Amino acid sequence: MWAGPINGAVRRVPVWVLWIGGLVPALWFFYLGLTGGLGAEPIKALEHELGLVALQLVVAGLAITPLRRHLGINLLRFRRAVGLLAFTYVGLHLAVWLFLDVQDAARIGADILKRPFVTVGFAAFVLMIPLAVTSNDLALRRLGPRWRRLHRLVYPAAVLGAVHFVWLAKGFQIEPLLYLATILVLLALRVRLSWWVRRA
Repeated sequence: MWAGPINGAVRRVPVWVLWIGGLVPALWFFYLGLTGGLGAEPIKALEHELGLVALQLVVAGLAITPLRRHLGINLLRFRRAVGLLAFTYVGLHLAVWLFLDVQDAARIGADILKRPFVTVGFAAFVLMIPLAVTSNDLALRRLGPRWRRLHRLVYPAAVLGAVHFVWLAKGFQIEPLLYLATILVLLALRVRLSWWVRRA
């Protein structure tokens, strides 16, 4: 009943508005970091905020198909932008860690190999690279049906990103577990939808 008005309003929103709105948090966090608004450890806080937005965008991207199929809300025209914004924030999160936090090439390699939360976070980033590279019409035409199979890499990337957040948290914290649970539920919905489509 209310999906129609929502879809009508969404159709009037240009995709570039999402891009501008999606990049505002990054600019705001960098501004806060430069002006002392991120507390006593601004670099760590900046890493956290950028990574959190990245995970939120991954969740948003995974929710688009279930929203359309279960509630009739069609946000498919924004899915590519959401995915690329998620990759942008993951890249910024990684860049802050590399260039502002660690600043030591030898330690970077050691951390990736020896610290589990760094390993899974870096693995999630690596899995997202082919998704970002092929998120264009030319790649879609050239890859054909293989494009959909390739873009299923977002599933393990999302899980690894959530596990990275859980392991990064100190002690028992509800927030990282909620993100992991939300991602698992959204993936379960997609698996169930795929199963029903095959049965139909």
